[in-house]
Amino acid sequence: MNIKLATILMVCALIVPAVGNAQEKKSTTDTVKENVGDASITAKVKTEFAKDKDVSALKINVDTDHKGAVTLKGNVKSQAEADKAVQIAKGTKGVTSVKSELKVQAK
Repeated sequence: MNIKLATILMVCALIVPAVGNAQEKKSTTDTVKENVGDASITAKVKTEFAKDKDVSALKINVDTDHKGAVTLKGNVKSQAEADKAVQIAKGTKGVTSVKSELKVQAK
């Protein structure tokens, strides 16, 4: 009886960590969905930049993570342009936060 109990406990001890680990891993489908979502948000922000005459869509790089957090990088002509880019990004659907690493070029 003790051998059966010990065997059952050992098997359970080996299975439980494997099941827990399997739940932590993302499926390929989830990863693809996140990447498509990231690209979609990035495209929306860039499109909004292109619509605005005060913001250069070509000089500002937009990076989006899987949680919708956007990082803006690049050179802008003025602090007003940087502020407008942040404002536009924050107002874009799907964006959860905006980090600006924009640099104002010296004239």
